[in-house]
Parts: sequence; C-alpha cells; structure tokens
Amino acid sequence: MAQQGIKIVCKNQKVYHEYFVEDKFEAGIELTGTEVKSIRKGTMHLKEAWCQIKDGELWIKQMHISPYEQGNIFNKDPLRPRRLLMHKREIVTLFGKVKQDGYALIPISVYFKNARVKVEVGLCKGKKLYDKREDAAKKDAKRQMDRAMKERNQR
Repeated sequence: MAQQGIKIVCKNQKVYHEYFVEDKFEAGIELTGTEVKSIRKGTMHLKEAWCQIKDGELWIKQMHISPYEQGNIFNKDPLRPRRLLMHKREIVTLFGKVKQDGYALIPISVYFKNARVKVEVGLCKGKKLYDKREDAAKKDAKRQMDRAMKERNQR
C-alpha cells in the first residue's frame, strides 16, 4: 500500500493471526458524509467486522464508525451494515468460493485512495489452533534470532 495518494486509516490486526489470506480485493464503500468525516479523524475499527454476500450485493457488517461530533441529526448507527461496491462478476466469483470452498470474506484495512474510501477485503480460510501455535513459535524463534544477532553485533 505504499502507492502515492493512499493513506491507511484502519487495519484489522487479527486477520493474519486468525486466517490464511488467500486473495485480496479492493472495494469501494457506500457511506454518508458524516461517516467519511469520522473516518478522516480515525475513529473507526474493524475488530469484529466481516462481509456477507446477500441478494447479489456485498455487505460489510459490524464495522464500527463512531458518530461525528458535529454531525447532530445526520449521524447514522455506528454498526449499521454498509454496502461494498465491486463489479458484479467479482461478487459472483467470490460467492461461489465462499459457498463451496468454505472461505470467509474479512475486511483487512480501510484507506483513502485519493479522495475515496476503499476497503481491502481478504478471501480467507480459518486457521486451526495448531496453525496459530506454529505461527507463534516461528515468530518467537525469529525474534530470538534477531535479538542474538543484535547482541553479537554490539560486541
């Protein structure tokens, strides 16, 4: 995401711990004006968010966008479902994979691309407990190796 004109607002930290991310897709999101202003302030999170395909449309559920302070009557429900904007053929292929292969659609990050709010959606497969332990062990081993190399270089 190091392209020019891209500013990451929010990342889902647990995605790579909980799931194997097979593929990533970029989608627009349908928002109101006060929601965009609130996202610009960075008052949102994707902790419990997930995506669902319903009636040929892609929806994001449980994405929390805090109400805008100066928004008064124009503020919407912080957890309301929001429609994601993708091409119909992309949604149909995602629907097939989710239904047959047991994949889940999980939002990975929300960012501004030029002036538009975009969502990076991952086609994910859930990890088993032993996969999580294996990843934690690898991460710990790498951390110990880096620490040992740093100590060795300081001598």
